[in-house]
Amino acid sequence: MTLISATDRHRSRGFTLLELMIVLAILAMGSMLVVPGLTGMDSRTFNAQVREASSLLNYARRTAVVTGRPAIASFQSQPAQTDADANADLRTSEAARSTLGPDDIWSSRGVEIAYRDSTQQLVDVENAIDITFFPEGGSTGGALILTLDDREAIIVIDPFSGRVRTELPDD
Repeated sequence: MTLISATDRHRSRGFTLLELMIVLAILAMGSMLVVPGLTGMDSRTFNAQVREASSLLNYARRTAVVTGRPAIASFQSQPAQTDADANADLRTSEAARSTLGPDDIWSSRGVEIAYRDSTQQLVDVENAIDITFFPEGGSTGGALILTLDDREAIIVIDPFSGRVRTELPDD
């Protein structure tokens, strides 16, 4: 049986300065990984909304060509809302989407929408704007300008070919 002296027992209490510094360094590195992920949520949400809007335009274009009938992509401007309102609107819009067929609606969820038509006239969208795609491939054309805080994206719709192109001036 080994006896532990009083000085050995006293030495084994607490942490050394080196151990504390290592723990603090690990915590600092962990926080450097977590904090940018939290601050970039608005940016990721905005990018997701831009991709959703672009996808809606491409879907309407394909639908018009395949069905041989004009298809409309609608963009609604809405003020920012609470999470409860957003969840209710999401359930409502999902129910409405199933009945819309080739026409579909994109809701802004706090993103400001402006529209520049093919004659380069800039129009603020207060309620809604419709982009129509025709069976032969053309469209009403123009550019949707989506803005959230300091972020901006421009979705350009070619009036002759109906092609959709997204520009992110911030990147």
